[in-house]
Amino acid sequence: MMEYRPSLRRKCAGWSLIVVSPIGGILPILPGLVFFALGLFVLRHQYFWAHRGLSWAHSRWPATVAKVEVMETRMILRAERSWQGLRDRTRRLFRRSG
Repeated sequence: MMEYRPSLRRKCAGWSLIVVSPIGGILPILPGLVFFALGLFVLRHQYFWAHRGLSWAHSRWPATVAKVEVMETRMILRAERSWQGLRDRTRRLFRRSG
């Protein structure tokens, strides 16, 4: 069963990666297939077709997909801590002295 977690940021990031992937297929510097796979990975909780495509990759390379999921979790936690620290510093900066 697929769990939908709608997020505008994830949709923008995923579609950006998918749009960049054909450019990567033409230019020898950018790996187009990697950008497409990352786009599917980011969109997997947004669209059923992306979830289905990633489930195919998971059945083919289960260890690699599991490592990427763990890495995604760590990156999300790190970003949340970073945003929390930025929020705290901003509050201290604009706090009224009194």
